[in-house]
Amino acid sequence: MSLQDSVLQGDRLAVSRLLTQVENDTPAGHAALNQLFVHTGKAHLIGITGAPGTGKSSLVNQIALHYRQAPQPLKVAIVAVDPSSPFTGGAVLGDRVRMRELSGDSGVFIRSMATRGSLGGLAQATAGMSQVLDAAGFDVILIETVGAGQSEVEIAKLAHTVLVVDVPGLGDDVQAIKAGILEIADILVLNKADRPGVEAAERALLGMLKLGHPTKHLVQHHGRLEEVLAPADDAPVDDWLIPIRRTVATEGAGLPELLEVLAAHKAHLQNTGDWQRRERARLHTQLQDLLQQSLMASWRNTVTDAQYTDALDQLVARKLSPRQALQALLP
Repeated sequence: MSLQDSVLQGDRLAVSRLLTQVENDTPAGHAALNQLFVHTGKAHLIGITGAPGTGKSSLVNQIALHYRQAPQPLKVAIVAVDPSSPFTGGAVLGDRVRMRELSGDSGVFIRSMATRGSLGGLAQATAGMSQVLDAAGFDVILIETVGAGQSEVEIAKLAHTVLVVDVPGLGDDVQAIKAGILEIADILVLNKADRPGVEAAERALLGMLKLGHPTKHLVQHHGRLEEVLAPADDAPVDDWLIPIRRTVATEGAGLPELLEVLAAHKAHLQNTGDWQRRERARLHTQLQDLLQQSLMASWRNTVTDAQYTDALDQLVARKLSPRQALQALLP
């Protein structure tokens, strides 16, 4: 039996092996993804992002527990992205330490991965790994990002639902309103709500929402974050009002209410057709990323190391401008 057939049957060892192939960007991983793609598109991808120290890992742990303890338990996969060392390239991959309550549950699959230098809180292989887990039959895929602050908007390109996690006392009110991370939220989670100042933090978030606009899901295009594939003029207006939910993840407080609004957002996406629009935008972005990688690799094969070094030397000597050096290197 092939590796991808074993994945379709939910074989955990096969899933682990294929995830490694995908993360290492091997030809075998590419071939398996090609065959598995037709079996994807069913899982609910939930991104959990926020600044470091907001309790994202504890929240992911509790969300998975509550999904597993529901009257109709769901199969849950967790992709926890950890930062890589700039010196060794390694990562602690320590989120499993915070998720010990999930160990031994055959309905939960946890995969830690390193960013390997990718910016925006997500590794480049995360989309492919999500497709593997989707094909393996997991109902919900929780993607926890690094926690790099305002650069975390890349999760909006991948997830159907984005949870932005904040905590009281993390910063001033202006910090909460800064453009970037809060603008991608479908649901705002005020974790560690037993801390002093929770009411002030919630007021700051509500004030930001009142000044806001309909949620825009952004993608990377020519180095800038832009909204692409906007709905047609006659498309239904997205009237989803971003809710704020208080939680204390270490105690499980507020989790039933959070799962209720997660289910409501999924239903909203499906009822309004936004699920299909987000899928289209997500695949559009993935195609663009693959095109950029492929074109870059193809170009690199046309230029020798000596040609590149010569152009760089002339650039450093100010004999060529950056654009002139580019023209010299283009075929």
